[in-house]
Amino acid sequence: MASSSYTCIQDSATEKDRLLSSPLGSYGSRDLLGSGSLHPADLVGSEHSQQQEEEEKEALRRKLKYFFMSPCDKYHAKGRKPFKLGLQLLKIIIVTVQLVLFGLSNQMVVTFKEDNTAAFKHLFLKGYRDNIPQAIHTQKELYSHINFTIEQYLALPQISLGRYAYVLGVGVNGSALSLCQRYYRRGTIDPVNDTLINVTVDFQLKAINIQTIINNEIPDCYTFAVTIVMDNKAHSGKVKIALQNQASIKECKDPNVSGHAESYAREFFDVLVAFVCLLSLLLCGRSILRGFLLQHEYVQFFKNRLGRSVSWGDRLEFINGWYILLIVSDIFTIIGSFIKIGIESKNLSSYDVCGILLGTSTLLVWVGVIRYLSFFQKYNILIVTLRAAFPNVIRFCCCAAAIYLGYCFCGWIVLGPYHTKFRSLSMVSECLFSLINGDDMFVTFAEMEQSGTLVWIFSQVYLYTFISLFIYMVLSLFIALITGAYDTIMAQTQEQVRVTDLSVFIAECMDTPSSGKFRGPEGSSCSFLCCCN
Repeated sequence: MASSSYTCIQDSATEKDRLLSSPLGSYGSRDLLGSGSLHPADLVGSEHSQQQEEEEKEALRRKLKYFFMSPCDKYHAKGRKPFKLGLQLLKIIIVTVQLVLFGLSNQMVVTFKEDNTAAFKHLFLKGYRDNIPQAIHTQKELYSHINFTIEQYLALPQISLGRYAYVLGVGVNGSALSLCQRYYRRGTIDPVNDTLINVTVDFQLKAINIQTIINNEIPDCYTFAVTIVMDNKAHSGKVKIALQNQASIKECKDPNVSGHAESYAREFFDVLVAFVCLLSLLLCGRSILRGFLLQHEYVQFFKNRLGRSVSWGDRLEFINGWYILLIVSDIFTIIGSFIKIGIESKNLSSYDVCGILLGTSTLLVWVGVIRYLSFFQKYNILIVTLRAAFPNVIRFCCCAAAIYLGYCFCGWIVLGPYHTKFRSLSMVSECLFSLINGDDMFVTFAEMEQSGTLVWIFSQVYLYTFISLFIYMVLSLFIALITGAYDTIMAQTQEQVRVTDLSVFIAECMDTPSSGKFRGPEGSSCSFLCCCN
């Protein structure tokens, strides 16, 4: 039985070889296969190419599905630790700590400067009272104020409660104090000739801020550049008086003062923050680059294999806006950290620039937390609603802005001479925005000067129409847009959601993250950054 089976199999194989090797015309091929049929070898090759194409399509689906997975799903898919997620959580903590430390230090600096500025106004401005603009109207008052300032400056060590030191050689001709007069043409300090522009008194004082010892910091040495301006540019008979104070900060160079270890610790922490943000920037940049490469592969596959083009909506899905936001945040934090190091080493005093950079970066970092909450459907409602309402809100704001700007220009030109809140375009915009939110309504109406019946009637019509239009119509419609988008999102959860070609293509991949099919041999040869998913 064994031998007969073997013979049968051998004869069958011989017959198959004869059929495959025989010429088409000599073995009735036209009768069996038909005149237009392919060679069996071609059929085998065609099946092989179809199988290869299907494998490529399935591999691309897995790539796309893995690319759009959450960090937890990626961990289950390939077993790689969510390093980038952990790095972002660490960055949130250290960036916030850095901001708090800078805020405490900056608050101390601002308070010290404001207190000294208030002291200078009481010391060098005659008859100064807090929060009341100071002005003079006669020649006698002008001379009296100049003499008072100079006498107070010379007697400063005996009359001041604070400890100040003179800075010599900073004035004109090497003097400590400079008195400058600006004219349209040559003349004397005589308001009658109408040529005086202003009179300025300039000098500098040194002071030490010992409050920094509370934070175990080296005391700061301040140099205050004080300028007293008596402004007569308007030539209206009213000369305004103002005191300006610019502070520069340097580290006190006393060899008996200790505390450098604490300063070095803070600088090391700033360097650590900058390094973490640099690493985050590289990882987010790598993810954006991977998105572009995968987008190109997806577009080429649809173009070459399926003969179809990819819509711009599907192309934009590969560009993660959250990564761009994190990159901007990282850049701001890195620049702000180095400026902070310069401030702590007393080589820079750019507190405002550093505050803007660190504050903006911290804001963006905390906004980026929403990205990770969006992986959970119950926490994703805010992002989905904003995304759905954003186009309509932008179009609506453009229309509302045209009306708003019209009211701003009209109020500035008509009511500006008679109302303090309408003296400049910026003040008009602030006043109108406050009215939209229901602030200072009665005060705005009450402060309107009774200059004339016509202007008063116009102001009433202007304010009532603006408040009625923007509160009862514009603001209500704006809220309705957001509410409508929210209702649409909630309704879509109960209905069939419109899907894109990209989502349909990915949905055909039925492999789950824990199936093990996402683990490939390429992971063993990856670099360090490649493993940080």
